[in-house]
Amino acid sequence: MDTIQTAPPSAAVVGAGMAGSACAQALASAGWQVQVFDKSRGPGGRLATRRMGWTDAQGQLRQSQLHHGAPGFSARSLPFVQWLQQAVDQGVAEAWRPLVASGSRPAGDDPYLLRYRGLPDMPALCRWLVQGLPTHWNTPVDRLLPAPEGWRLVCGGQPVGPAFDAVVLALPPAQAAPLLAAHRRDWAQRASLVLMQPCWTLMGVSEPLHAGLADGTPPWQIARPQQGVLACVLREAAGPDEWRWVLHARAGWSRQHLEDLPEQVLPELQGALQAWLGAAPAWRHAVVHRWRYAVPAAQSVAVDLPEEDDVPLPPASCWWDATQGLGVCGDFLGHAPASPVGSGGTVEGAWASGRALAARVMAVPPAVRQATPAGRAAPMTEMR
Repeated sequence: MDTIQTAPPSAAVVGAGMAGSACAQALASAGWQVQVFDKSRGPGGRLATRRMGWTDAQGQLRQSQLHHGAPGFSARSLPFVQWLQQAVDQGVAEAWRPLVASGSRPAGDDPYLLRYRGLPDMPALCRWLVQGLPTHWNTPVDRLLPAPEGWRLVCGGQPVGPAFDAVVLALPPAQAAPLLAAHRRDWAQRASLVLMQPCWTLMGVSEPLHAGLADGTPPWQIARPQQGVLACVLREAAGPDEWRWVLHARAGWSRQHLEDLPEQVLPELQGALQAWLGAAPAWRHAVVHRWRYAVPAAQSVAVDLPEEDDVPLPPASCWWDATQGLGVCGDFLGHAPASPVGSGGTVEGAWASGRALAARVMAVPPAVRQATPAGRAAPMTEMR
């Protein structure tokens, strides 16, 4: 008797931060045909590193690397610790215990808790997860089109890629909401109401500053000022004539200045550092970056909205609708608690959410697609 061969199921993962990369890797390891789409030039999301050129005092062109997203992150759960150990063994992560400036406000977790960061840069972890998978960079997805043969993704008004059995959205909730609106209005409403805190970030290089430091102890690498504009200050001595700075502004200040121009924000953050240090760094080069969706606001993800049939939904680490083959994951759904910039709780939450969605997809695979009236809540699996 001839054996009937069936093609493995396929999935499009939209978003290549930690949540999307973890979900894509887990599905691919289970035999799914996975393709990854992201609007950026590569994976990583808020696990970001900027490389920039600058000119030193001798007129020589130099290159520096600054981690301007999550500077590092902690691991609390055993599965995440075990996964990170694999990453360390593979040379794509390293343990990191930065020296904290005295007088810093509490980090929200154990100050002796071991932290990690990507190696040689922060996106290395996500690159490792999606290695070998078909990837589409610089590809912002505008719309999801359901069809009898599967989901089609639309970018710039044109379909991209083949039809997929399932689509995973691993995006900030405000970006996921418009893609969900025509297919799961209830999810779109919930996503649109999730509060994400913005963050203006400065990346810069200065000459060494040997006097006027706030705590009088030059070796510190990270500081969390008790008050003022800055939430987190990272400093790295990269040689006898180069200090690298990454400054994260507080969420409230960033929100007030969200639409300011970069040339307005840059001197404000430089002035805030000078006020806190009591001395002015001699800047060789500095730029700013706006994270519009930096971290979930405290408690925002704990507020559940009712379904259209008024049945309350339980807290979730992912959303999965097997009838439509549509899922959502991200740090705003992860169970790891949100924590202040610099302590890194949301990276674990993103990883946990992506893995949880992959497990749900494999446990309850996409059903035969049925047309669902726009906005009506289709039957869905319980959210875990």
